Amino acid sequence: MKKFAFAAALLASAVSAQAADLFVNIHSGNAMAQGAGLVLAGQALEQKANVRVLLCDAAADIAVAGKDMPSLKPRNVTPQQMLQGLIKNGAQVEVCALYLPNSGRTAAELIPGVTPAKPADVAAHLLKPGMATLAF
Repeated sequence: MKKFAFAAALLASAVSAQAADLFVNIHSGNAMAQGAGLVLAGQALEQKANVRVLLCDAAADIAVAGKDMPSLKPRNVTPQQMLQGLIKNGAQVEVCALYLPNSGRTAAELIPGVTPAKPADVAAHLLKPGMATLAF
């Protein structure tokens, strides 16, 4: 809980300083860790930040259409539903470049609004001055 509070405080300070850029990397297969990252990304969007989410490893399964996953309290929404809300509100969402070729999945299986990442573009984005990053 202390880590979550620290991350939230860090996010609030980064966003309040300016119209910030936030890069959120979610790789955990744990639904609560995924949810924590998605909640903070959503809060950043509400505070007018530019949000980019990269889903890697087991977390990229969130982006697979029709994937069965648990609902998280208190809102009783799945990580995928949270992700769809982020996309609707303007977040850029990608699966890491290694996910599709190593999972046996294709881009056609991803929910609308999620694209395969291009490593050079992600690296350039991360190198932008003032980029705030979170990892879950």
